[in-house]
Amino acid sequence: MATSRKSSDKAADSGMASSKAVSRRAVMRGGAALAGAAGANAVAGFPTIWAQEIKDIELRHVGVSYSVVKAIGDQASKDLGFKVTMQNLDTSAAINRFITQPATVDIADVEGWQAKLATKRGVLQGIEVAKIKEFNNILPIFTKGEIDGHKIPRQGISPYEAMYIEKPDSKDLHEGVTGWMTFLPQVYNADSIGYRPDLVQGEVTEWKELINPKYKGKAAILDVPAIGIMDAALCFESAGLMKYGNKGNMTKAEIDGTIDKLIELKKNGHFRATWTTFDQSVQLMAAGEVVIQSMWSPAVAAVRVKSIPCVYAPVNIKNGKEGYRGWCNGMALMSHLSGKKRDAAYEYLNWYLSGWQGGFVARYGYYSPVPSTAKKFLTPAEWDYWYEGKPATQVVLDPYGVPMEQPGAKRDGGSFIDRVTNISCWNTLMDEAAYMNKRWNDFKVA
Repeated sequence: MATSRKSSDKAADSGMASSKAVSRRAVMRGGAALAGAAGANAVAGFPTIWAQEIKDIELRHVGVSYSVVKAIGDQASKDLGFKVTMQNLDTSAAINRFITQPATVDIADVEGWQAKLATKRGVLQGIEVAKIKEFNNILPIFTKGEIDGHKIPRQGISPYEAMYIEKPDSKDLHEGVTGWMTFLPQVYNADSIGYRPDLVQGEVTEWKELINPKYKGKAAILDVPAIGIMDAALCFESAGLMKYGNKGNMTKAEIDGTIDKLIELKKNGHFRATWTTFDQSVQLMAAGEVVIQSMWSPAVAAVRVKSIPCVYAPVNIKNGKEGYRGWCNGMALMSHLSGKKRDAAYEYLNWYLSGWQGGFVARYGYYSPVPSTAKKFLTPAEWDYWYEGKPATQVVLDPYGVPMEQPGAKRDGGSFIDRVTNISCWNTLMDEAAYMNKRWNDFKVA
């Protein structure tokens, strides 16, 4: 969870409105509630192919460090009986690797826009839906493009739009569920602004606060072109400075207007820094060099672990504005996989949705596409805190057992349903990505 999410077009050439509870219909989806238990029994039934045949297999899972986590690979190796090696690259380097050196990767960790690009380049093979044991329990965010009666927004590239193809070797995406997937979703979240409540006057609930003149010299923005420009657009739209047809697919005129305003802010000394990695954002906030910035949920948690107050702004949709920027990472099979190694890859995909990983990532604020299995690996108190948005009844621990929150604390933004139904746009690959990258560089050097 340490590196940037970034477009590399150039490099690669309601019913729940008044309720804080997670909808049983939406989250458990057709199944009975499962009792949560810390340290639940290890997943049974893995592996299903003979251990002797797979013991020497090694799967190389490559992607960004906020989703490709060594502890997860280690647990998978332990449970499955073959080796899973995790390798981290920043997003631009990762997609470039998938496309230019596909034989060096077995499992590609991709966002929706990356899946769209890699599919078109023919470096992925379709994932057979019939082989995914928990497919029918995956949330309708990914199978219907909706959740709890709310349509998932189509600004940017939602996971639903990028998940399906008609045939295993298709190079074009297909609208709606088919027998084949481009990627299997494994972790997702809703991003907003982090701020220091001890250094900021009042509560932050709107994106425009990131460009408020009172934070001149104390603000920072994410230096990842395709995401940073969307954060900027959310700020300018919130402040009434610009209107966009689709923040996730801007016209050249919209790109120019956004970058010109960013350059103006930079020249006026508004930004103390731009950041590209998780660690940089944590250091800036913990040191008090910035008091408000684009931020990711685990980075906010990392600041809190240092006993420094930090809040993730609940930028709920109002008057057609605001809202979180959503993202989703998933696992794709490279086209070269075949035979026992492909069998092992399917075992790995199924393990990912069986619960251990979902419980692990929940403890730094990320969500599983199958919450019903993740729940088995969370205590009732953890489930209530992370998914239901209820006050903590005991000390909240991070994935490595480090105390993060004290009893009585509540998750910023509320419950799972509150947060995901307030996503307004998704990480994306714009049609004008090459032009956008060029203009972002103008901002960087201004």
